Parts: sequence; structure tokens; C-alpha cells
Amino acid sequence: MLSAFTAKPIVELKPRDKSRIESILAYGDRVLVGLSTGALRIYRVSEETEPATGANGSGANGDANGDTNGDTHGDTHGDTHGDAHTAAPRAKPAELLREEERFSRRPVQQLGFLKETNILISLSDNYVSIHDLHTYTLQEKLEKTRGATTFAAASNIVKDPTTGIPSIVSRLAVAVKRKIIMWTWQDMELSGDATEIALVASVKSLTWATGTRLVAGMDPGFVLVDVESQEVQDIVRPGVVEGGQGARFGAVSSSGMGYMGMGSWVPKPLATRLGEGQLLLAKDVNSLFIDSDGNALEKRQVPWPFAPETLAYSYPYMLALQAPAKGSLEVRNPDTLNLLQNIALPNASFLHVPQPNISLAHQGKGFLVASDRCIWRMGGQSYETQLDQLTTSARYDEALSLLGMLEDTLLQDKEGRVRELKMLKAEALFHDKKWADAMDLFIDAKAPPERVIALYPRAVAGDLSHEESVRADGSVGDEDELESERPADDSDEIKKVSRESTFNPATTIGRSMMGRLVGGHKKADSDAASIRSSVRDDAAETASIRPAKKVTETTQPDKQVDFNNALRALQSYLAQCRVQIKRYIDTDGNLREPLPEPSDSQQEPIKPPFHYFIQDTSSDVDWVAKLLDVAQLVDTTLFRAYMLTKSTLAGSLFRLPNFCEPDVVQEKLYETGRYADLIDFLHGKKLHRQALELLSKFGKNEADEEVAPALQGPQRTVGYLQQLPPEMIDLILEFAEWPLRTDPGLGMDVFLADTQNAEELPRHQVLEFLEKLDLKLAVKYLEHVIEELNDLTPDFHQKLVDLFLERLRTGTFESDEEKRLWRERLQTFLKTSGNYNNYRVFKQLSPDDPDFFESRAIVLSKMGQHKQALQIYVFQLKDYSKAEEYCNAIFLSTSTPITSPHPQSDKPSQDSTEPSIYHTLLSLYLAPPPPHAPNWPPALDLLSKHGARLPASTTLDLVPASLPVRDLESYFKGRIRAANSVLNEERIVARLRGVEKVGVEMSLLLGEGYEKEPHRPGGLNRRVVVDEDRHCAVCHKRFGGSAIRVWPDGSVGAVREAKSKIEQQELEPEALRTKVKTLGKLVQSRKDVQRARSQARSWMLLERLGAVFGEAFTF
Repeated sequence: MLSAFTAKPIVELKPRDKSRIESILAYGDRVLVGLSTGALRIYRVSEETEPATGANGSGANGDANGDTNGDTHGDTHGDTHGDAHTAAPRAKPAELLREEERFSRRPVQQLGFLKETNILISLSDNYVSIHDLHTYTLQEKLEKTRGATTFAAASNIVKDPTTGIPSIVSRLAVAVKRKIIMWTWQDMELSGDATEIALVASVKSLTWATGTRLVAGMDPGFVLVDVESQEVQDIVRPGVVEGGQGARFGAVSSSGMGYMGMGSWVPKPLATRLGEGQLLLAKDVNSLFIDSDGNALEKRQVPWPFAPETLAYSYPYMLALQAPAKGSLEVRNPDTLNLLQNIALPNASFLHVPQPNISLAHQGKGFLVASDRCIWRMGGQSYETQLDQLTTSARYDEALSLLGMLEDTLLQDKEGRVRELKMLKAEALFHDKKWADAMDLFIDAKAPPERVIALYPRAVAGDLSHEESVRADGSVGDEDELESERPADDSDEIKKVSRESTFNPATTIGRSMMGRLVGGHKKADSDAASIRSSVRDDAAETASIRPAKKVTETTQPDKQVDFNNALRALQSYLAQCRVQIKRYIDTDGNLREPLPEPSDSQQEPIKPPFHYFIQDTSSDVDWVAKLLDVAQLVDTTLFRAYMLTKSTLAGSLFRLPNFCEPDVVQEKLYETGRYADLIDFLHGKKLHRQALELLSKFGKNEADEEVAPALQGPQRTVGYLQQLPPEMIDLILEFAEWPLRTDPGLGMDVFLADTQNAEELPRHQVLEFLEKLDLKLAVKYLEHVIEELNDLTPDFHQKLVDLFLERLRTGTFESDEEKRLWRERLQTFLKTSGNYNNYRVFKQLSPDDPDFFESRAIVLSKMGQHKQALQIYVFQLKDYSKAEEYCNAIFLSTSTPITSPHPQSDKPSQDSTEPSIYHTLLSLYLAPPPPHAPNWPPALDLLSKHGARLPASTTLDLVPASLPVRDLESYFKGRIRAANSVLNEERIVARLRGVEKVGVEMSLLLGEGYEKEPHRPGGLNRRVVVDEDRHCAVCHKRFGGSAIRVWPDGSVGAVREAKSKIEQQELEPEALRTKVKTLGKLVQSRKDVQRARSQARSWMLLERLGAVFGEAFTF
């Protein structure tokens, strides 16, 4: 059990002293003790100079050899009953300074003080009296308080609502029968007369909820009193309508019966103020938590074993003092309501917590507990020690709750404490087979993955495993193994906590007065369940912190289910870790953001935001390397978990960028025959050579294992090579050879695919590789590069021609058709390409080989040697149609493009000195070089088709006189038709020009919009009237004798303004918008309206200004 406080007696009345302690008050280093004789003793408490007497309050009666104080005869030193063997006397814990024997004639029932007003308040003989705080002399006996039962005093800083000036407001509330009498001091001055607030019954207790609200406890229940507005609000139980019968909390017992009539015994209503604006109300064993507004909070009742005598709050714990017969002080957590410590204090009847009891200034130390003969001062251990005790006893929920209530300044590393406790609790949940809850808590605590993974067996965690509670074969260890693997003192400590902190015999009804009369049974609340998820029955209340019962027999399916559940929970945890880790590091091992740089003023090194992933956080740690190790551990463990539960999920992991360890994954995938996944993993890890070696092995059917059909053949290898970047050209060429030899069409997809990788491959290397492998593959690649990729590199064009020629000279063809196709491919390329070396190609073409005649003609054409090219078509090929086609192509390519809108005749000029290409062909037909004879049929056919394109004089000169005229009929008809076409064209153009002229004249005379508005004069008929009242549309000045100009829109302006308006009309839209925006800024202020108008006139924008900003800004 926790040892938060230790009891140390500081004042103990001597046996011969017949007085009894009735009240105590502590402030500063003073302790005021009110006695039954009416005397007041003032003690000065010294600082603690010796260890506490016991961890659990064993020294509650005072050390047998300890110091005692309290000589009623005024001996300031007292008697010392020291041990005879003690070498030196020890310092007294409290020293009696003085005693006021005539402080009161009756027992001093209650003491209080208002430090700001320097007064001491006492309740004696049913009167409240005011004394001087330093001299203890009586200042005033408040006669209005006759019959007073209790009082409450408090001071607060209040700001004036109008001026905002803060002032100290002190209030004294006295319960007198059925009313509360209130005195108020403001800045040490009594403010006005006392006010009275009437209630429905006698007030038994008063507790300040806030500076202006008071909780009054009565027999019929509790009410909340607003001392400023004097409003009284009933405090009702949750779920009960306010104002209903028995709605007020404390009015009836939990069984529904009233307290009256049972021997006139009525339990005293108790209340205490807790932290964070909460209050605790109690009557008998019933309790209710409320906020400062009097609203009930959804919180279970405090499981007190007996009705408490007194309640108090000492930061951060809730205190309950049992009846003097019980003689114990309970220390509870106000959040969980669990019992943390039970201190034995014989005959203790009241306790006092010095103000401020809810602030950090008090820190939960130094409150007082007193019986009628002794006063104990409670010394608190450090919060670090308390947390260590709770952690050692495996009460993690209590430790976390305590940390949540403590401020950061009270602990060295609160955040680290919380994180460590969450991880410890998660480990406890893990051992209790609450896998999902454990992982959720690990995620919340941002636990290092290494720590979580180490909880699993070697099959999952690898070398990190040190816990065999889940076996590697998929079975879960029995409870004997679980217990043997836990620390030896862990289970014992849990059992001890369970025994010490659980009160089973008493129940809520059985402990109360009603329970003693009517009996009953109710389940007891558990105080010790630190790792509890829900409470189902009495026997299971502490099951979450004590070892489970040993399982005598566990079936194999049950073990497998547990194992799978544990792995699924781990998968969820690791998946979230992956997402978080990838925010800080990429798959190449580089940080996404640089590490923070420490400044000169910082003494401790700055940790990066991902430090919680790393278990070793020493100052000299290599953060990047450690984070990379953690990322590899997470991904590798997640892969193992997938393979053990559902191996199909593993593919989704390594098909994406990951940090898995290659050796582990390769071994596991190969063993399980998941070759396709293995290839995907190797590709993701950029282990391309290993992947290609496996694909080559599987594709060539050289593997001993049986592989899937999808991996057989070159298809998968080709697909893999297409994904490789161009930088890996050597590896691509190395493993592309066997697919090209096996299936050349498929293998060429590596280089011909419509992908960026294929297009960016080094083309010279690819060409050299393919040329060595097969000339046809090289030709196919060059055609793709030149035709599809539009590569204009001369070397590639020349190389393609060389390969075509080499193939045609030395290659073997399966048929003449195949050879013809290759020859046509060469000729087509020679025609379309212009980036090869014409002279080099022409030298390679044999003049005696008929296969290259047409190719020579094409090359000669590229060189501009048209006559030699036509000679090949006419004399060697004797293909007159191709010769004519050649002339047509040359004529169209050399003819001047039409730039005039008027058609021109195809008739060449008579003075042209350059002979036509048709004339060259005709000369070859009619005047061929020897030994060729004239060829009349193609010559006459050429004259009939293209005679109009030949000069008449030179053409007829070529015609011999012996040729009959009738053979030239078609020639003459063609010439006549061409002349007629030119004449008709000129006539049509003349008529069209006349129509155009009429339209222009009409627009000039009548205006452009005459058809739409015939009644409006326009053009030269337009007129305007300028009289003495007419102003210039630009400058708004009278014209006088100035020259004017009429604009197309009908406005009239002076000639001097014409240039400005023309420039304005020619403004670009952006410049116009800029000027309008400038005018808008001027118009926003009424003072600048005149300036805006002047600027608009100079910019010729006055009309636009009026359209944009309203007519009020125009003239």
C-alpha cells in the first residue's frame, strides 16, 4: 500500500493535564490549540529534522522515547522522556510559546482567522468572537451569533467591475440556527452591517465553494447559497428533478427512508472543497460530487467502509477521518476514489488542513490530525517516491491518475513518467492477454517499437525476443509459464495490494445506520483495481491486478486463436508506427527535415521530434542511424506477423517502399514458395540483379522448384527490365539478351515500349548491343528511334542506311518478296530522310546492280542532279510513269507559293532562263544522248498533260518537222484551255472588285450602320450643330474659335484634345484598369473628389468615372 504520509506527534498533553484538545488552527509556523478549559495555547512548529516514525503511521501514539509538549503550567521546554542510552537529545517538533488561560470561559470549539484583516475567530459557548491575531486579545463578541454552531471564513481578491482595480474581500459566515449571518471586510475595513440569509433548517456545516458561494449542510440536505444575491439553490442528486420530494441530496438515505425517528440520530452533513472547482458532499456513507455551480457530477460514490467523521482535501489527496473508535485516517485518490493509505491514529477526532489547502503552495504536506490528547503532523513523502511505490506495486492507474492531478513543476520529468507508466500498464495488459487494449496504450504512450516487439517470441521478434509467453509455433504458453517468466516479486506485490486495499465485509447499506436496522446486500466497490476495464461481480473486482487462475488444460485451437489475436494487435500497432516514422525519414534513409540545431543558451541537447521511437536516447546517439534501425525493425516485424497470420497481406507491405531487412524477407518468401512476391520485394529494395537472376532461372525453367506459369518464359523478365531506369543500362543489356534470343518480338519491347524509361535509354549503347546480336533488330530499333521518336541525329540516319545496304548485299532472304520489302524500306527512308550523307551513300550504291537503280535516282535527286536521276528512270528503269511522278514532285517543290490574293496562271514567264523539269524530261525523250533513240509515245503523252507548263518556243524547237501536226492536237488544246482559264479568272476578279468598290463608297457616304439605322445620317452625310452653349466633350470648355473634330460616337471635341483622346482609346485594358483604380482611391475620400475629377479630365476618363462611381462625380 502507498505510504504518502507519515504521522509524527508534535503536541501531546501530559497525563496530569486534565484539559482536552477541542480545536486546532495552523498558519505559518504557528499552531493554535483550543482546549476544553477555554485556554488557548500557541506553539511554534520546527522543521522536521529526523526521519518519520513509520511508513504507515506506526508512530501515531508518539514514540515511546519521543518528545512531548503541552505543559499547562507554562513550562516552555516541557519534560523530556528521552532514552537513557541516547547520546544527544533531539530537537522538539513543537515549542510552546505562550498560553492564554483566559481566552474563553467555555471550551474553544472552533478556530479560524482572516490574515488580511489581522483577526482571529473563535467559536465558544455558542458565540463567535473576534480576537487580535498577534496579541490574542478579545476585540468583539458578536452578539448576533448567539446559538452559533459553526462558521467559515475566507479571503479572495476581487476586481472592481467598473474600475478594474483589485481589492481583498474577506467574508465570515456564521451558522446560527436556521440562518447564516455574513460579515464582509474590503481592504481590511468592515463593509456595512451584517446580512442574514434564512434557510429551511438548522445549519450543521458551512464550506466555501467559491469566493461568493457557500455550501450549507442541514439535516434535510445540502443547499448552495450565493452570498451576494442571497439566492438559495438545492443540491440534488443526479437524475432527480429539482424541487421534487426528497430531491435534495442528504434528505433521505440510500434506501429511501428518512433519518429521523431512529433514536433521534442524524448523521452530520460533511463537505470539503477539492481541486479544479469540485466539492465533495457526504452524509453517512453516501457521497456526491458537485461543481462550483451546485450541479451534480457523474461520479460513483466513495466506497467508505464506515461513515466518516471528518472530510478534508490536502493536495492532491482526499482525506476521510473515521470515528474516534476506529482511529484511522483514509487517504484516497479523488479521481479513482480508491484507497491508497490507511493510517492508524488512535482516538483521532478531527483534522485541520492549513490554507491554502488546494494550491501548489501547500503541496499536500503539513496538515494536522488531532485527538483529545495528541496532535499529529502529517509529513508527506516526495511525489517521486510515491509514484515509485505505486509503480512497484503495479498500481499503474493510480500512478497515472496522480500524475494527471500534479502540476508539471512538482516533478522532474512528468511527461516521461506518464509515458513510462503507460508502457508498464500496457505490458501488464499484454500479460493478461488483453492484446488490443495493450497496443492501444502502447500507441498512446508512443512506446519504442523495440520494447513492444520484445514481448513476442523469436518467430516474430527475432533476436529481440526475451518473452516466451507466446510460443513461436503459434501456441500460447500456459499460466505456469507466464508466472514463471514474470518477476518473482511482481505477483506477490499484486496480491499484497489486493489484500490490503479491498474491504469486502461491509457494504453501503450494511455500514450505515439504516443497514444495521433493515439489513441488505450490495456489491462492494473495489479500491485496488489498477488495471481494471470493467467490474462484473464481487469475485472479479480485483482480477485485473492479481494473477489469473491457472489453466489446467488449453486446447490447441484456443492457443492458436490467442496467438492470432496477439499478432493482429501487433499489426495494428506497427502499421501506425510505420505511418509516423515515414513522416521523418524516406526509404533512402534521409531525414525529411534537418535535425534541430542546439543554441548556445541551452545546456541540454535538443532531441528530435522522433526521439520517442528510439529506446537509447543518450546524448551521443546517432539519431538518423537509430531511426533507420527502428524503421527496419518495424517493417521486418510487420512482415513476419503477416506471414504468420495471413500471408496474402505481406504483398501490400513490400510492394510499396519499405524498410524490411532483405535477408529475412528473401528467406521467408523463398521457403514458402511466394516467388512473385519475392520478385516484387527485391524490386522495391532495388536489388535488381538478384531479382533478374531469379527471373532468368524461373524463365528458363532451370529451377528445381515448381514455379507458377506467369514466371515461366521471358514475359516477366521483359516487364521487369522495362521498369529499370536508364542509368542501369549495363544491367538491362546483360539480362535482355536471353529474352531477345528466345522471343525477339517480345524482347524488343524493352527498347521499343512507349515508356519514358525506354525512350531515355542510351541509344548508342543499345544500337551497338543489338547490332552484335542481330542486324535486323538493330534496323528495327533505328526505325523506331528515327520515325517514332523523331531523332534527327545524322549518325543514326547514316547507320540505318548502312544497315539496309549491308542487309541487301549480304543478307539471305526467304523469298523475293521479303527482299523487295527491304528494298522498298530503303527507298522510302532515302526519300523521307535528309540527315544522311548523300555522297557517301551514293558511292555505296552500285551503278550496275538493278536493285539500287531507283535508290541511286533518289540520292541524285537529294543532291540536285535531276537530269541524272531522270536518265535512270528513262534509260535504266524505263519506268516513264515514275519519271513523270518525279517531275511532278520537283515542280511542286520548286514552284513559288502564292502570296497574292489574285490567281496566277501556270504559264511560265516567257523570259525565264531556267529550263523546266518537264523540259528536261521532254529533251530526254526527243533528243536522247546516244546510243538511245527518240521515244515519241511518252513524249507526246507528256506534252498533252503538261504542255502548258512548258515554254512554247523551246518546246516546239524540240519537235522535229517530220512529226504530223495531228499528233500535237492534244498539246495545242491544253495550251488553249490554259489561256482561257487565265482570261476568265481575270474577268471574275474585275467584277468582284467592282462590287467591293460600291460597298466602300456606300459606307463612306451613308455610314457603316446604314442598313440597321437608315434614318440616322452617317458617313459624309453626318452633321453636328455647334452653338455657344456646346462644350468640348474632353475638356468641357467652350469651343469659341477653336477647330473641332467629330468622333465616330457623335461627340465633338477640340482639335487640341484629339490627340489625348486617341491615346486614351488606344490604352491597353490593363493600363485602363490601373487608372480607374487610381481614381477610385481618390473618390473614397470626399475631400479628393475635385482632385479625382481633374485627374479624370486629364486622362479622358471622366465619363468612365461617372459610370463606375456614380453620376454625382461627373459634370
